[in-house]
Amino acid sequence: MCTGKCSKFIGICLYPLALLSIICNIFLFFPDFQTIYSKEEAEGLYRLTDEIKYMGGVVGGGILVLIPAIHIHSTGRQGCCSNRCGMFLSIIFAAVGVAGALYSGIIAVVGLIRGPVCMLENDTWSRPFLNSTESYLGNSETWETCEEPENIVVFNIALFSALLVAACLELLLCGFQVLNGLFGCICGTCNHKEVCTLDTKVTSFLKVKSFIYRIYY
Repeated sequence: MCTGKCSKFIGICLYPLALLSIICNIFLFFPDFQTIYSKEEAEGLYRLTDEIKYMGGVVGGGILVLIPAIHIHSTGRQGCCSNRCGMFLSIIFAAVGVAGALYSGIIAVVGLIRGPVCMLENDTWSRPFLNSTESYLGNSETWETCEEPENIVVFNIALFSALLVAACLELLLCGFQVLNGLFGCICGTCNHKEVCTLDTKVTSFLKVKSFIYRIYY
């Protein structure tokens, strides 16, 4: 597969992942799919998990991946291997995507480890699993500690896990695009009869290296 077609494939794959990250982050603002907790949080009450407010899914896995995805996809439309300038820019955009995916993934991991905010038996709101000696993730019996919102632990785990999976896939795709863009810079533009195989990339690299050697020596 030539670098241009590969960029197009990566860009298309990043679209649904960015959309999934945004949707999951938005849903996290509405525990038990109710708006009352967000309203109470806006009034100064402690109702939402801190990591939700960091907007890891909207900003990191969403916007910071969606914008690079648009450029990476458009670079692939211009033909096999596209042009060196477009491929060089795709490396920069892909690096931004890597940073966004890392941010989203880190926030998701922290959210999973620290657990949700919920109401306890004494009608106080806190994070009961924050200072627990053992992880609540593998002990479903402790989930009953949270009385409200209903099924908040499952809700929290499901959405933060989805964010983490999406972030990992975005990280892999953007990381691969960095390498793909580098090969595209070396390979240059291919015409309709030429396929940018590994051999052509190596040959082009050797030509560039020879050209630089003649300049300096």
